[in-house]
Amino acid sequence: MSETIRCSRCRQSGEKLYLKGAKCRSAKCTLEKRPVTPGQHARRVGTKKLSEYGKQLEAKQKVRLMYGVREAQFKRFFGLAIRTSGVTGETLLSLLERRLDNVVYRLKMAISRIQARQLVVHGHINVNGKRVKSPSFLVKEGDVVTLSDATLKKSEFIEGVIDKRMAMGVKVPEWLELNKKDRKGIVSRLPVRSDVTASIEEHLIVELYSK
Repeated sequence: MSETIRCSRCRQSGEKLYLKGAKCRSAKCTLEKRPVTPGQHARRVGTKKLSEYGKQLEAKQKVRLMYGVREAQFKRFFGLAIRTSGVTGETLLSLLERRLDNVVYRLKMAISRIQARQLVVHGHINVNGKRVKSPSFLVKEGDVVTLSDATLKKSEFIEGVIDKRMAMGVKVPEWLELNKKDRKGIVSRLPVRSDVTASIEEHLIVELYSK
């Protein structure tokens, strides 16, 4: 996904989806400089009146883009949320948070979920000592997420990239424990709704898929 497309998606949703990591938190953020929707008939973000269906669709698209999952994957996670006990919308967000690419991002091993996904796919991440290449792998309580042994041997990459990312002033969520010295993270508990600080109206997603 190109940088232009990532910025367009934030402008389309009307708020930051943090698809470009550090730039999204700086004054260079495109949405900060151009708070208008993309396209020939641009309008200031947040000014368009939507139907109830439009609001539901927008809520779903926002979460899907934020976590970087395709439509089919999103439907699969929603189906799993329905079959799991608890409030469906909150369970959906918990499942998305438990994705390995999101966990790598939350542990500050990557500055964006897109970058985290690349680390996982390229075999740089281990879970409980075993290499996992599936970004959609769901972590569970007690799991230990580390860099692979081969990656740890690349001192220039570790010290020049990973350590700098972990030193960023971004708070790791309470359901994860980060050990910067050993460059590993532990899933101390499963995420709950209060752990997701982004402005999300998950009940609209449930309403959309319940039709």
